[in-house]
Amino acid sequence: MRASRVVQRVAIAGLGAIGKAVARKLDEGVAGLSLSAVALRDPATAGAFLETLSRRPAVVALDALAGHADIVVECAPAQLLVAIAEPVLRQGKKLVVLSVGALLSNPHLAQIAERYDAQILVPSGALIGLDAVLAAAEGRIHSVRMVTRKPVKSLTGAPFLIEHGIDLDDLREPLKIFSGTAREAASGFPANLNVAAALSLAGIGPDRTLVEVWADPSVTRNIHRIEVESDSASFSVTIENIPSENPRTGRITAHSVIALLRKLTSPVRVGT
Repeated sequence: MRASRVVQRVAIAGLGAIGKAVARKLDEGVAGLSLSAVALRDPATAGAFLETLSRRPAVVALDALAGHADIVVECAPAQLLVAIAEPVLRQGKKLVVLSVGALLSNPHLAQIAERYDAQILVPSGALIGLDAVLAAAEGRIHSVRMVTRKPVKSLTGAPFLIEHGIDLDDLREPLKIFSGTAREAASGFPANLNVAAALSLAGIGPDRTLVEVWADPSVTRNIHRIEVESDSASFSVTIENIPSENPRTGRITAHSVIALLRKLTSPVRVGT
């Protein structure tokens, strides 16, 4: 007789566009997974959404999530990553991180994960080709470059723009607003360029991965193109992501989280 599958409890930190999409998919049913808890800064704002779910999860404080879950999905502002991550990792749980850029400035989180036999998981998100980069990194990668084009409204409020006094309000044609490393990009655009951080972690690191960012009033999608030169393959890929209700984030990001979670409990796993 086949043994019953153990159901993994999933908790979500943050119920913005991505958190809600992940919560709704889990509520609809994903084999081997259940939505157990959510945490957010203002629980009152999520009441109406939670009422639409067939099974209402517990609403708990950020630092209590680990006690309600086997896997915690971080869908919160980057500045909250440490507060969310440390309790989860110290309890030896799995943490799915979307604020990947914040990992670059908090390397101690990886050390905590190693010490407590926990695991930090980074979904592919908006970046097609991440599996190929991981494979190429098993050999020697010579260079990685990413060019991102984004609608103007998706860049509003980015620290890099504020720091350099860049005003995009009256932009009428594409403008290159940043050129530098993935580490610099993640710092200057914490809500926009987690894809650059993920790319750098998969490949040759945040200080050798080069990034360009263009504000383009003619596009309605977030467009990413990566170019990789390695000793095993040379390749370039482009993806145009349809924005979610949050223009900074593509719809495919939530799908990527679900795909990662599904892989954790699936008897057949496709992809690196």
